[in-house]
Amino acid sequence: MIGIDIGGANVKVVTREGVDTIYCPLWEGAPLGEILSRYHIGDDDDTAVVMSGELADCFRTKMEGVAWIVKTVQKVFPKALFYGTDGQFHDSPVPSLAAANWLASAAYLRTRYPDGLLVDMGSTTTDIIPLHSPASLHGLTDLQRLQKGYLLYTGLLRTTIPAIIRSVTLGGSVTPVSAEYFAASADVHLVLGHISEADYICDTPDRKGKDRISCLRRLARVVCADLEEIGEEGAVQIAAAFWDEQRGMIQKAVSRAGDMPGADHILTAGIGSGLLSTTLGGRDLSTDLGPAADALPAHAVREVLRRSRGL
Repeated sequence: MIGIDIGGANVKVVTREGVDTIYCPLWEGAPLGEILSRYHIGDDDDTAVVMSGELADCFRTKMEGVAWIVKTVQKVFPKALFYGTDGQFHDSPVPSLAAANWLASAAYLRTRYPDGLLVDMGSTTTDIIPLHSPASLHGLTDLQRLQKGYLLYTGLLRTTIPAIIRSVTLGGSVTPVSAEYFAASADVHLVLGHISEADYICDTPDRKGKDRISCLRRLARVVCADLEEIGEEGAVQIAAAFWDEQRGMIQKAVSRAGDMPGADHILTAGIGSGLLSTTLGGRDLSTDLGPAADALPAHAVREVLRRSRGL
C-alpha cells in the first residue's frame, strides 16, 4: 500500500520501502504524474491519497484543482482512493477532498494519543489539531480552520519575511522591512542553525545558493541593504527577529487550542517537528514514527485505509 500527500509545493510518498518528499510546485507546472509514475505497486495494492494542492493559484477554483489532482493521480494509480474532510474515502472528485490531509493525521493518531494536541509544521503552514474528538473536526475547510486558529500560514521554509515582521531593530534604529520576496523562512532557519543545506528543499527566492552566506545576503536585502552594509550581525538580527515573532505566533495559537478540554499534551510532527518539540515542550513524533513523522498525512492516510481494510 502507498500513501500520498499532494501539496501545492511538495509531494510526500510513503511506501513499505520508506518516505520521500519531492519538491513539486504545482503553480509552475511541475510534472506530478511523472513523479508519481516512479512508484510501482501490485494490482492488488491500494493507493491512499490526501491533498492540499488544490489551493495553488494555477487553478481557478479549489474544485478545479481537486478534479485535476484526482485525474492526474488516477492516470498512474487507477484504483486510488482519496480521503475527505467528511472522514470517508472517495474514488472521484468531490468538494470534501480539498485540504483533508490534516484530518487524516487526526484520524490516525486519535487512538494512540486521544488527549493530544498535534502541531504539524511543514514548509509552508503549521496545523494545530486537537485529537480528542476527530468527528467534531469533520467538514472544516481551510477558511474555517484559519478562523479557529487551527491553521497558521507560516512554515519552516517558504514563509516570506514581511508576512511575519514589519520592522527590525538594527544598530538601535527601528528599520522597516521591504514588502518583497527577497528572503524566506528557510534563510532564517538555516542562519540560526535550525536546518541544514540539505533541509532547504524548496527554491530560494533568488534561485541562488543555499549556503549560509547566500542566506545572509538575502536577509540583508530585506532591509534594502547589501550584506556588507549591515554585516553578518545585522542579518542575524533580522533572522532572530523573524523567529522570535514566528515562534510567538505558534505558541499563542497552541496555548489557545491547548485550553480546550481533552488537549492535555503536545505532539509535534512535520519537518519542523524537532524545533517545535524543543520550543513547545512537546513530544517529537519522529521518536515514535521515525521519518514518517516528516510526512505524517501521507503515512496517516495509508494507515487509515489499512485500518478500514482490517489490516
